[in-house]
Amino acid sequence: MEIVFLGTGGGRINLIKQVRATGGFRINSRSANIHVDPGPGALIQSVKNKQDPLSLDCIIVTHNHTDHVNDAQVLVEGMSHYCLKKNGIVISTSKMIEENGISPWHLEKVDEVYEVEFGEKKKFTTKKGEFEIEIIKMTHDEEPNFGFIIVMDGKKIGYISDTEFDESYGEVFSGCEVLIVNCIKPENDKYHGHLTSSDVAKILKIAKPAKAVITHLGMKMLRNGPTKEAEKIEEQSSVQTIAAKDGMKINV
Repeated sequence: MEIVFLGTGGGRINLIKQVRATGGFRINSRSANIHVDPGPGALIQSVKNKQDPLSLDCIIVTHNHTDHVNDAQVLVEGMSHYCLKKNGIVISTSKMIEENGISPWHLEKVDEVYEVEFGEKKKFTTKKGEFEIEIIKMTHDEEPNFGFIIVMDGKKIGYISDTEFDESYGEVFSGCEVLIVNCIKPENDKYHGHLTSSDVAKILKIAKPAKAVITHLGMKMLRNGPTKEAEKIEEQSSVQTIAAKDGMKINV
């Protein structure tokens, strides 16, 4: 299994300036290829990094913000083989689906559309295998919004999307091989609806994943130096922490 980061930037300024790309990330495994939060540039970054959209089995959109959903429709067209062959799974919120964050025409091109329920665990079957997803509520200025834990090929991958800090996350996300965390701000630079480096350290100290990756980095985080912030998080939490870079791949 590998995780490929197709965009590690977050926040409105970065969204427009594209200092870091905003294409989300992709999980490739024997059982499924899954693209998560395909913001602007997800298609271009996929092609650039040799991540074929035609080989996708699932697209996950955690909430209806541009930097998480912008390229979802074009990736559906890839996943469904140019919309000529009904294929794949879309996982998102009821609001995203009902308010046409992804158009009804595009949703007709996939095999299954799952409107998430907080706390639910659901198994999916793809043409290659199976995976299970557990839906975890996030608190953000765009709601509903969710994070998740995916169990696939004997591995447990967690993702904390844009959210306020919640003490429960440490226990909820415990035991992951990799925990990916959206960390838009450096230490002690609070911004409503998002995590800072110090928040991430508190979560990791309890969750104790084998490895943590911070992504969705805002402009202040980029100016501070994401690697330096990751080192602070690692020191505070005793968990190996990596600051993602565009195009970076992690083997799980």
